[in-house]
Amino acid sequence: MANNTTIKDWNLQDKYVLITGATSGIGLAAAQAMAARGANLGIIARNHRKAEEISTLLKSQTSKPINVDVFIADLSSQKSIRLVAAEILERCPRIDILVNNAGALFDTFQKTEEGVEMTWAVNHLAPFLLTSLLLERLKESESARVINTASHGHKMAKDGFDFTNVNGEGLYRGFKKIMGGPTIRYAQTKLANILFTSELSRRLEGTNVSIHCFDPGLVATNFNQNNGMMAKATMAVMNLFSRTPEKGADTLVWLAETKDVSNLNGKYCVDRQQKEPAEVAADKELARKLWEISEEQVKLSMNG
Repeated sequence: MANNTTIKDWNLQDKYVLITGATSGIGLAAAQAMAARGANLGIIARNHRKAEEISTLLKSQTSKPINVDVFIADLSSQKSIRLVAAEILERCPRIDILVNNAGALFDTFQKTEEGVEMTWAVNHLAPFLLTSLLLERLKESESARVINTASHGHKMAKDGFDFTNVNGEGLYRGFKKIMGGPTIRYAQTKLANILFTSELSRRLEGTNVSIHCFDPGLVATNFNQNNGMMAKATMAVMNLFSRTPEKGADTLVWLAETKDVSNLNGKYCVDRQQKEPAEVAADKELARKLWEISEEQVKLSMNG
């Protein structure tokens, strides 16, 4: 069992790393660091031109030749995720590490083509579905890892989720919106990332796949640039007090390249250390319930 064994020869040289959100910010910094360590990369992006530019950049910055594959998908669309997963399975005979890093915050209530609230779809259901669809290929690796980008912001979701109103429309209206409803919604998705990590690790206990999540801290990126001038101004001020994308990606890269991560399986990490998340994020029954709801939303069933 990989999660009980020290991997003596683990390093990123020639490993295949699949990463979402790699065209900017934390994802790009992580991709650059892993490419520099000799990893071959698959980047999943929405913008084809930008993804090709990043592919060229990554290959030009390494001393040894690496492969950088580009996969195009809209992570708000379950149909698109299924299509890109099929393409990945066709083109990639091996996946050693899957990094679910892409994230977004939508200040207005928007639904996907499947009728799911947009922030929830991109931040939680996308990694849930993508990981599920690629899991058998990950199991074929000698030792595989899934790394999810969470956030300390999950602590704002003190009340967990309202499963009777999965889309959380009320958070985008009236007083609740004024009091930060969309931000609470984002916090719920980051809580979901941690609970997903915990529950998936339980379901995969005894396999060769370990699951991890981390908090990158407050990072200066182009996050939240899609919500108008006020959001851009707010982020500009916050970025003055933020760490660099490279610092934000440090724990991600550490989780990817550390030889033995058995003690971190299913855990939440901050600055290269395991940390206890908020109490609600350690609720195993809530994690199981979230899993069941997520399966229903993506119309997928995994035994466990």
